[in-house]
Amino acid sequence: MALILFAGYLKNAEVSVDALSICMNILGWTLMVALGMNAAISVRVSNELGAAHPRTAKFSLVVAVVTSSFIGIFLSAILIATRNEYPSLFSTDSSVETLVEELTPILAFCIVINNIQPVLSGVAIGAGWQAVVAYVNIACYYLFGIPLGLILGYKLGWGVKGIWYGMMTGTIVQTCVLFFIVYRTNWNKEASIAEDRIKKWGGAKENDVDKTNDN
Repeated sequence: MALILFAGYLKNAEVSVDALSICMNILGWTLMVALGMNAAISVRVSNELGAAHPRTAKFSLVVAVVTSSFIGIFLSAILIATRNEYPSLFSTDSSVETLVEELTPILAFCIVINNIQPVLSGVAIGAGWQAVVAYVNIACYYLFGIPLGLILGYKLGWGVKGIWYGMMTGTIVQTCVLFFIVYRTNWNKEASIAEDRIKKWGGAKENDVDKTNDN
């Protein structure tokens, strides 16, 4: 939504906002798949680590990333193939349709990236790295992506494409950082950490409860 807000201050803002609104709506629809995968892999990884199954947790994240990536590529291919037709479903303004066609390759690439990044975030959350994910999101998107987009869009005169390129670059950096963290993770160690958390926060053991009831 910040992208649409910034586009409102560009020259020919009405066309830019209209075209971006169309692209953001499509991106939002496709993002529902990634958000579902985010929740699923977060729960699966946390359960497998808690059950001391590090190899299963690692296999689950690979399956989730690959599956979500293929879904993103498939949806992007559909948009690229219909880039001259689908804009007319949203607007009858020829200038808006033209701009949407020009933005379609960026939209397609964003769909692929946004089908990978939420899955990696879900893995990190499931492993208990919520604070790390928050810092990575803030640094990559708000401190790097948005300022870069404003520089490209306003200072260098790239317009709406520049703003979107900057924000997309922030998302790419965010995805790369999360991928590096996940790739370097020692899953056996994470399973041990999860076991320690369960012992610390899981409450009394079953045997202890039975002894208490007997007394």
